[in-house]
Amino acid sequence: MKTFDVLIIGGGVAGMQCALVLGSAKNKVFASDKKMGIIINQKASHLQNALFNNVLGLNPKTLGKDILENGKKQLSELYPDVQQITNEKVFSVEYFKDESEIVTNKGVYRSKIVVIALNYSKPFSIKGLEKFVIPHKKANLKKDRIQLQNEDYLIKKGLYCCGTIAGIRSQFAIAAGSGATVATDVLTIWNDGNHVKIHDKA
Repeated sequence: MKTFDVLIIGGGVAGMQCALVLGSAKNKVFASDKKMGIIINQKASHLQNALFNNVLGLNPKTLGKDILENGKKQLSELYPDVQQITNEKVFSVEYFKDESEIVTNKGVYRSKIVVIALNYSKPFSIKGLEKFVIPHKKANLKKDRIQLQNEDYLIKKGLYCCGTIAGIRSQFAIAAGSGATVATDVLTIWNDGNHVKIHDKA
């Protein structure tokens, strides 16, 4: 059984952004010994069919499917310490004492912190999280979207969410920002509660 200090579930924009920020902190003393991972199953990502003209830093007509592929490459090349787990579907997330057990169709993992970064579509089929599912507060009611109940992305100790499943609007920049926010919250915990932000400098 593989164990992690943080395991992200979801490889869309929020999950990938969260992983990139976490990976970029590996040179910090408080994160140097941490085991990080992300379960990437991008088939259900809404980015697959997206076209972007209104995102700062992205060339006009950038395709979502290209962002997904390039994001995995960027993560592996720049921050290989973040383990990418591909082609696995999560069945359950159960909390035991000070860590969660994550069961997929191919294995079982343990992690001290879990970040749920899935989209807001039904059905939501991860056992152990059903009690946190509520109607989405910022989506069109006709689309019948859902979110996980949280306060500032924290569902409960050791369990976070980001992206549309956290109750934010389905906008690329907003989703990316939520992933970065959760990453810095995790890093702040590792840094004994001292607030953290990670900037790359030339």
